[in-house]
Parts: sequence; structure tokens; C-alpha cells
Amino acid sequence: MKVYVINGPNLNMLGKREVGHYGSGTLADLEVLLRERAVGQELVFFQSNSEGDLISYIQALPPASKVIINAGAYTHTSIALRDALLAVQADFIEVHISNVYKRETFRHHSYLSDIARGVIAGLGFQSYALALRYFLEEQGE
Repeated sequence: MKVYVINGPNLNMLGKREVGHYGSGTLADLEVLLRERAVGQELVFFQSNSEGDLISYIQALPPASKVIINAGAYTHTSIALRDALLAVQADFIEVHISNVYKRETFRHHSYLSDIARGVIAGLGFQSYALALRYFLEEQGE
């Protein structure tokens, strides 16, 4: 099984920005954590600050790909990102490092949640690890 881990804007700044919300771990640290838990499965990582690059990347995915996505601020603004995920029929889990419901009200709405397999928020890097675990256990059934 191949799992695509897609990160949106500003996630390349993990460990440097708003440590109170996002912790001190870096994007590279997150990749190491997930690779350690992938149990021999293939993980593909992609991060971009550009909405267009994210959309083009998603459009190039094989249909029904397994995706863990933290779209960052685009979660709350991008209908185009939603449409790309629908177009490829991605089987995805939306994740957030921080608890978006303990933050500004504009972060409470997601254009992705209602089409996602599930949503995991507020558990730091464990949000990603739990999404990966779900896909791994689902494969084992």
C-alpha cells in the first residue's frame, strides 16, 4: 500500500512558528515518525505553500489513493482543493496538528471534512500517526 502525506502552506515552518500551537517538531521529524510506523509500507510526502501546486499534485494521484492531508489554511478557504480530492476520488483523512476548535472561529469550518474518511485534530503529530494507523489496520482486515 502507498500512502500519500500532503501538507499545505506554512507546514514547512513547523518547529519555527507558533510552537504553542504546533510544537517544536519539524516537518522532517514528522516524516521520520511516520516512516518508523509505516511497517514496510510506502509513504510519499509532499508539501507546498502554493494552492495550485497542491491541486496539481492531487490531480496526478492514482484514483482512490490513500491520502493523509493537512491542507493548512486552505482547509478553510479552498473549494478548488476539495474539487481536486473529489475528482480523483481520494480516500483521505484530514488531519490538523492543533485543535482548530480551540482557535479562531474562521478555523472551525472545513471545506474538506464532509468528504473525508475522517478528521483527526488537536493531537500534534499523533494526528498523522493515527491516520496512518487507520489505513494500515484497514489494509490488514
